[in-house]
Formats: sequence, C-alpha cells, structure tokens
Amino acid sequence: MKVLILICAILFQSPCSNQEQSKLAQAKNTLQVDKESNSLKLKFTKGVSAIFEDSKGNYWFGSQREGVCLFDGKKCTYFTINEGLIDNQIQSIQEDNNGMIWINTANGIHSFSMGKIKSYNVKTDVTPKATWGKSENDLWFNAGNNEGVFRYDGQALSYLALPNPKVINPDNVYFVTGIADGKNDMLWIATYAGVFGYDGSEFTIINDETLGLDIKTEPLHIRSILEDSEGRLWIGNNGIGVLLKDNKSIVNFSEKNNLIHPTSSRRGDKSKAGTLEHVFAIEEDGDGNIWFGDRDTGVWKYDGDTMKNYTKNVGLTNEFVLKIYKDNNDELWFILADGNVFKFNGESFDRQF
Repeated sequence: MKVLILICAILFQSPCSNQEQSKLAQAKNTLQVDKESNSLKLKFTKGVSAIFEDSKGNYWFGSQREGVCLFDGKKCTYFTINEGLIDNQIQSIQEDNNGMIWINTANGIHSFSMGKIKSYNVKTDVTPKATWGKSENDLWFNAGNNEGVFRYDGQALSYLALPNPKVINPDNVYFVTGIADGKNDMLWIATYAGVFGYDGSEFTIINDETLGLDIKTEPLHIRSILEDSEGRLWIGNNGIGVLLKDNKSIVNFSEKNNLIHPTSSRRGDKSKAGTLEHVFAIEEDGDGNIWFGDRDTGVWKYDGDTMKNYTKNVGLTNEFVLKIYKDNNDELWFILADGNVFKFNGESFDRQF
C-alpha cells in the first residue's frame, strides 16, 4: 500500500475498505502519527536526507545521521551501523537492474538484498583510478570529498577521477553535488566548480571559463542539476541562481526573470524574498513543470510561461529546500532543511513526514 493511501486514510479524505483499514491499523502500530499535522512520523530526529521508491513500491528514507528506514506499506524497518551500515549519514538510495538496493553513506556504499547488507569500504573495496566507461547497468554515486565519482557497472565498484579539472577559481572545488541522466545517453555530473557531461566517449565541460563568467562578481557554485524532458539543462547555483542551457545557448534564467535582487552579492549571503539565487534542488513533474528548491525563498514552479513562489504561507515549515524527489507516479516530494517532508496538493503543501 502506498504512503499516499495511508495519509489519505489518516486524513479521512476518502473511505477505506476493511482490508485497507486493517493495513492502516498495522501501520499505526509501527509508525507514530503526529497529532498536530496528522502526518506519519518517522523515528528520525535529525531529518530526512534521501527518499527512494523501489520497483516493488516500497519506500526507503535516508536520514541525515540515523541510517535508513524501509517502509513496506505495513511497517517501518530501520537500519543503522548496528545492522551493518558503515555510516548513519545517508546521501542517496538507488536500485539496480536486478532489484538490489544500493545505499550511499558518507563513508561507504552498501548493497541490500534479501534482508542482508553488504558493505563496500570506499578505501579498500573500490577499484581506484579506473578507466572511464559507461553502460546501461551503471549506478553512479557521489564520492564525497574527492574530485570524482563511484561507478557500479553491474559487476564491481570503481572510482573514476574527473578529467583534469582546471582550477579557475581557487575558492572553488570539484566535489560532486549532483548527478543526472540526460538524452542521447548523456550523464551530467555537477560539481561546485563546474559541470561534466559524459556520453561514454567524450566529455562536455561547463565552467566559469567556458561561460565567460567573472569569478570576482558572479562565480559558479553549483548545487543542483537536471536535464528535462525537452533536453534543456538546468544548473542551480548557490549565489547566481539558475543557468539554463538550451541547445548551444546558455542564459542566466534567474536574471532573465528578474529573480536576482539588485543588491545581491551573488554569493552566499541570505537572499531577499521573491528571489531565486540559491538553488539546491531542481526537478520536473509529470506535467512538464520545472520545480526549484531555494535555500532562502522556498519552492518555485515554472510552467513554461510564468514562475510561482510557495513559502510558509502555503504550509511549508521552512523555506530552505534541500532536495526534491520524483517517485514512480511522477509525484514530487520536497525535503526541507528542518527535516520535514512535503507534497504539493495543487494549492498548498501537506506534510508527509
């Protein structure tokens, strides 16, 4: 049973069958219900850092410091260092072609199958300085404070160093901040200092130099990336807003839409209301709308013509959006910095966890 059905039942928005009520009762015995918001409450106290819906409809929730929760529609099962994780700080959760779940933590990568966890220590169990390659079986992982990525090709894990990252801004580094699939078999790897596009044989590099940016007045500091269904590349920055690459042209989307304040430092200073300068998350919904999560100004939606801003006045408990996740039904989950998770109901936001 999907999480939405559970929430729907809790809120009494639609009648449930006897079977659904029975499953709901079982879920309530395991999951704590927040009486104030009527939302299901995980045991995490430090907040959610990752969400993933697997091919069976199970939901996996990664925490910032307390491991992983598996919700199978009936109960929550928690996994921490006590159950075999190398680290309790979860960065991402994925599934391979064989249905095996992969969990990336701050200090190691884990595969999960048949209730058993296999750990890969990134210092001892990963092939170092491997040759770049690409296949349809690949899973890609953030490599932490390294200028590269981890790749699982269906057989083994390896570390791939980024191709000769050029130091343009001495205050910036090439640590990975986002990984996204694109059209024409393109893989996009976002780092603080630039973007690397890899098609299996060649690299496309986007950085301050290729964009002609002045690092003194508008330096790149990339936090998110998305190639949408139309093949447009969206690059979210912490300071200069969103860059939009459409075919061969690249424009500052935030600046074009007057979403950078005239007094902005275009760096890490707190933004004014109504701006889109610090973009930590970007995702596309099932209708083709592009959604942005800002550090200071909440959620933004772009329908192809207009931008709309959503803040605390429509249900959000915090205006720092860390991540946006799209599930198997093309619905979006919004993870906030205060640890709460929301969904959009068409007018406002409902807290899920």
